[in-house]
Amino acid sequence: MFKGSIVALITPFDGEAVDEKALRGLVDWHVEQGTHGIVPCGTTGESPTLTHDEHMRVTEIVVEQAAGRIPIMAGAGSNSTVEAIEFTRHAKQVGADGVLVVTPYYNKPSQEGMYQHFMAVADAADIPLFIYNIPPRSVVDMSVETMARLAKHPNIVGVKDATAEIDRVLHTRAAIGPDFIQLSGEDGTALAFNAMGGVGCISVTANVAPAACAEFQNACLAKDYDRALAMQDRLIGVHQAMFCETSPAPVKYGVSLLGLAANSVRLPLVAASAAGEDRVRKAMSDAGLLNS
Repeated sequence: MFKGSIVALITPFDGEAVDEKALRGLVDWHVEQGTHGIVPCGTTGESPTLTHDEHMRVTEIVVEQAAGRIPIMAGAGSNSTVEAIEFTRHAKQVGADGVLVVTPYYNKPSQEGMYQHFMAVADAADIPLFIYNIPPRSVVDMSVETMARLAKHPNIVGVKDATAEIDRVLHTRAAIGPDFIQLSGEDGTALAFNAMGGVGCISVTANVAPAACAEFQNACLAKDYDRALAMQDRLIGVHQAMFCETSPAPVKYGVSLLGLAANSVRLPLVAASAAGEDRVRKAMSDAGLLNS
């Protein structure tokens, strides 16, 4: 179910509130553009600054608006196991197709702590669970050995790998097997990731280039790596621009250029600087994503 271009969806704000109208519009736009799946309430969705009620409401809206047209993998992670269980059960209740659960940040749990955390969450609701391994943000790095232990649980079906260590794909594949769903969490390395056994990317760039990202992933799935490389060449500047400053500030500016949502992030994040805006605008223009 989960493969191809899966957008790590921004959460649009209208002042201090979640912009529910813009959120619904974004879901429809991604379906129209060919995006293969949506992840609401992830890092790009500014989950750390959403209240619990907002988090759940965003998940509900995205599931409702998608209406089964494309699968929804709801962000459900927390550094509190109790909270992660609550989000996971809620995602199951409202009809999400899967959940994305990040390795617990700040607490710095051991490998055994991570194992027990994910087992508790996976036991709490019968829904496909993807491990989100992102050492730069969570500080901890789940080992291949721990992931292999967790993969024995029937609900733990895959990983969003944001380590940017390409050989990790092969080690995970060797330890767990080809049926474990490996999704890249790094747009810039997605081509190599897919060539080594991955089947898609949970993408930031897809927020501003959904059709192009879907075309790129379709080429990878068809093993047409020449076409995929040509698409990656077109998009590499956008991939880099999306992280020229702390994400999701650059991508929110990019979405605002498309007229789809306001250029608004929540503190402690701040909007992209003028230099950052220039870089995003140029990258999107060079990639043919803007009319002028």
